[in-house]
Amino acid sequence: MGSQKKRPVRLTAQDREELVRVTTTGVRGASMIMRARVLLALDISVGDVDSKEVIAARLGVSGETLRLVAKRFAETGGDVHATIARKKRDLPPVPSPVTGEVEARLIAMACSQPPQGYTRWSLRLLEKHVALVEDIPDLDHSTIGRVLKKRNCALI
Repeated sequence: MGSQKKRPVRLTAQDREELVRVTTTGVRGASMIMRARVLLALDISVGDVDSKEVIAARLGVSGETLRLVAKRFAETGGDVHATIARKKRDLPPVPSPVTGEVEARLIAMACSQPPQGYTRWSLRLLEKHVALVEDIPDLDHSTIGRVLKKRNCALI
């Protein structure tokens, strides 16, 4: 009963009705339905709530899931939709090393004459020459291939 004391979930009648609709229609993702069921089970506005262990066993989730859903409900200020929906990621976890300028320089290099002793550019040869240029970050041959494929550049 610790999470109910620390972060009580108090739903309005309209929120409760929406959550019941989410859980009964079945047109949402399984994780969204599970979080809606957790919120309904933790709601203290309808009376006493069972212990965390009983709720977890009844819903088939862990006690940690109950804690995280209650925490997310408190963090969103009681917004039911933000609690049951997936979090939107602000930025990619790792920024891409290929910017517009890098892409342009890479395409220009691929369209230029290959070094002496070679008849054409290969992805691995481009990788070696990109490593020699100081302005361009070191790129893997598969990354170079993806950039060239995206711009319909064929190594001929």
